Amino acid sequence: MSSLAVRYPIVPWVAPFAVFMALLAAAPYLPLVQPWESIVRVSALVVVLWLASGSLIRTFRVSHLVGSVALGVAVCAMWVAPDLLIPGWRSHAIFQNSITGKITNSIAPADLANPLVVTLRIIRATLLVPVLEELFWRGWLPRWIVNPDWQKVELGRYTTMAFVASALLFAAEHGPYWEVGLACGLIYNWWFWKTKSLGDIVLVHAVTNGALSAFVFVTGKYEYWM
Repeated sequence: MSSLAVRYPIVPWVAPFAVFMALLAAAPYLPLVQPWESIVRVSALVVVLWLASGSLIRTFRVSHLVGSVALGVAVCAMWVAPDLLIPGWRSHAIFQNSITGKITNSIAPADLANPLVVTLRIIRATLLVPVLEELFWRGWLPRWIVNPDWQKVELGRYTTMAFVASALLFAAEHGPYWEVGLACGLIYNWWFWKTKSLGDIVLVHAVTNGALSAFVFVTGKYEYWM
């Protein structure tokens, strides 16, 4: 796929996310049981990321280590705060409805006792999703909104439309958690605008997801693993 990426520069930025979404959509129809479903998902994402986006690894340099880690932890705290502070917050119809969907655990209760399934879920959330989502949501989409000839737009550059629209779409991806998803998208956009660093925004996202995975593991609130 590397030669394809040279011919079609959009591929490294969009293909991993497209495969990720396709796997999520296809999951109910795949004749696989755990842990094979998790193995197939993680393996497919690793292969696609390597083939499509391996050439971008050099752009993942972190220049604001402490700030990115601290921000990632803060965003995780923000993500869980409404449900912890206000009982029944997420049950309101504004969050769970026919448009945003219902909260469901992505892993069946019986499979949560399988260490391999849980480990692969943490790997996907902490190592893979931050890369493929940031390539798309911060690395490509805002630049394309600024100018369809997106390669002329430097990383971290936003117009008001690009800043708001990408955050709104990021929120929509998170269904019943759309309000914290929107806040998260705005914060991530701000940090990317400030740092102009793909490595830093991937690190923030990875720390957020890693901290959230730890919270889920400790508290048993698996509904956060959508």
